[in-house]
Amino acid sequence: MADGTLPSPPFVPISGLPNFRDIGGYPVSSSNSDGNSADDAGGKTTAKVVRRGVVYRASEPSKVTDAGVSELQRLGVAKVFDLRSAVEIERGAKDGYGWHVKEWEGAARHFVPVFLDQDYSPEALALRYRNYSSEDSQGFVAAYIDILAAAASPSNSYKPFKTILEHVAARPSSASPLPTPCLIHCTAGKDRTGVICGLILSLCGVPDEVVTHEYSLTDLGLKERHEELIAHLMDNPALRDQPVAARRMVSSRKEAMLGLLAKIHETYGSVEKCVLDLGLLSLDDIEQLRKNLVVDVNDDEVMPWQKHAKLLL
Repeated sequence: MADGTLPSPPFVPISGLPNFRDIGGYPVSSSNSDGNSADDAGGKTTAKVVRRGVVYRASEPSKVTDAGVSELQRLGVAKVFDLRSAVEIERGAKDGYGWHVKEWEGAARHFVPVFLDQDYSPEALALRYRNYSSEDSQGFVAAYIDILAAAASPSNSYKPFKTILEHVAARPSSASPLPTPCLIHCTAGKDRTGVICGLILSLCGVPDEVVTHEYSLTDLGLKERHEELIAHLMDNPALRDQPVAARRMVSSRKEAMLGLLAKIHETYGSVEKCVLDLGLLSLDDIEQLRKNLVVDVNDDEVMPWQKHAKLLL
């Protein structure tokens, strides 16, 4: 267990960077692979999982310490995809929270905002916050559909989700046989980060139940930042004097991701078809992504996600 309470893997203790975890290790269903578990030559049972050590996720890294940076360098994190908008970053730095942009040697930061600056009008913020703070999961589902639409919009020249997906679907080369390890983050590392990580896992063939579990782990990983994030949310007029609604906003209920995946299936037929229709990847790209990220391991190396799920009860 990391830090005494967090299961490791998937969590990796990084000083000053809460909610840092690897999205690898999760089982892939046979429908998106070339078969079920099988015995290898030594008689051990093998299974297909998402490759570890390629895609990491976390909250914003402004307070990562020198020791934390050293650990990120040891992990080989070479790309950092920042999904926040310029306005969001500016406000986070000015409002007394010290959420400045953090860069370090060996990692290239890529500014790939989901929401453009014009999306931060008071009216747009009020609507988005109302969705997030809704008492049922449908508010989150609506907000996550909004995230997907904004990230895939032709008017968003940063192409955030396309950029990330193309990275993990990169063709191998002599210099880089696999995609270089990357970190994806927004502010909390929960919503925008959760949607793109959900797409990656689903494209690999991870079952919806497991994708939603991985999403819900943010409830564990973000605990130490909950009060800070709630205070930040309540600075906005849309949530002023509404601590209960603000607390709901920092939650990661499985029903939210399950609802998003259900909506994608209803609208497009599958996550793969969604990614194709939105122009985020080609069919060849999706196949390459699976070649890059789906690997065979011994059964005892599969993430014990059912055991971790008990920590969320």
